[in-house]
Amino acid sequence: MQLFDVYPLNDITIVKGEGSYVWDDKGQRYLDMYGGHAVISIGHAHPMYVQAITEQLNKIGFYSNSVKIPLQAELAKQLGEVSGKEDYKLFLCNSGAEANENAIKLASFHTGRSKIVAFSKAFHGRTSLAVAATDNKTIVAPVNSTDNVTFLPFNDVAALEQHFAQHGKDTAAVIVESIQGVGGINMASANFLQAIRTLCDEHGAVCIADEVQCGYGRSGSFFAFDHAGVAADIYTMAKGMGNGFPVGGIVIAPHIKASHGMLGTTFGGNHLACAAAIAVLDVMQSERLMKHAVEIGKYLMDELRSMDGIHNVRGRGLMIGFDVADEYKTLRSHMLHQHHVFTGVAKPSVIRLLPALNLTKEQADEYLTVMRRSLKELAPAEQVAAV
Repeated sequence: MQLFDVYPLNDITIVKGEGSYVWDDKGQRYLDMYGGHAVISIGHAHPMYVQAITEQLNKIGFYSNSVKIPLQAELAKQLGEVSGKEDYKLFLCNSGAEANENAIKLASFHTGRSKIVAFSKAFHGRTSLAVAATDNKTIVAPVNSTDNVTFLPFNDVAALEQHFAQHGKDTAAVIVESIQGVGGINMASANFLQAIRTLCDEHGAVCIADEVQCGYGRSGSFFAFDHAGVAADIYTMAKGMGNGFPVGGIVIAPHIKASHGMLGTTFGGNHLACAAAIAVLDVMQSERLMKHAVEIGKYLMDELRSMDGIHNVRGRGLMIGFDVADEYKTLRSHMLHQHHVFTGVAKPSVIRLLPALNLTKEQADEYLTVMRRSLKELAPAEQVAAV
């Protein structure tokens, strides 16, 4: 049997990680400025994280949600304290797509409605409801297609108001990424998020903040949506939540009530997942990583804005994107294969930076040095001659 060929792969085999570095099977070290799609939040193989998972595995790794699992309650308590959502409730699952799937389903249960509002360039996952709310028709199978999801322009308050004026009584939820990741590090304005909150309140709809990539401290606030000064009804989480261990969840406002059997999962909230997630929160608190993300992120963006060949540097904290001029369209590949630095891409012209939240100033400088060198190496001949 062979693997089902759905991933375009770099010919690199990573066998070891430590902090913001990884090593391949030939011993080559790489600076990781992408964290495996924003998953690595506290660095590869953080000692506190490794110890917590190892100790838990030596006790018990899994039992189902048919019994009490005190680690779940411990995680919920700590998550409430760190996020400021102490009066919310937590449902644990396994991934970002599953978190968004459950959030949309819960909104429909709560409202008794079936219509969902999503936005242009949105990415919410690949499962049935999540992919139906994703603005990429190439990954939406015919069975996923539905007229229950309406896509509106991102950051367009007028279009949102017009839609609610016509369809507010049928709308179960609005789902939004405060910072679109796959869409290209597109920033939702505070005014836009505030309008979503207001319209959901006026029409009895549920406001869902997809924080799978932009959340969990990456923006400098625990949830990026909260930078707008308003709160969502449901926050979805995954990626950085487990630092590589598969874990996801939704944080649910107190006015949304639970009933037995409403939601469920076999593996969600298992002992190892909870141990991993608690360790991540412990490290985030002890190392003050949200504050650190703001400081290092600002430094990176300030330095990037001084470089020729790139433009529209944007982001918040350690979720950063910038556009690359046509003559530098191979920049990401060049940095990876010539200088051993991992970065991400949203489309050929957008590079994404999503490093661990404890990226050091020295590592940031290492990346910036590679950027400057790569831009010089890729500069058109006439530009080099002019210099």
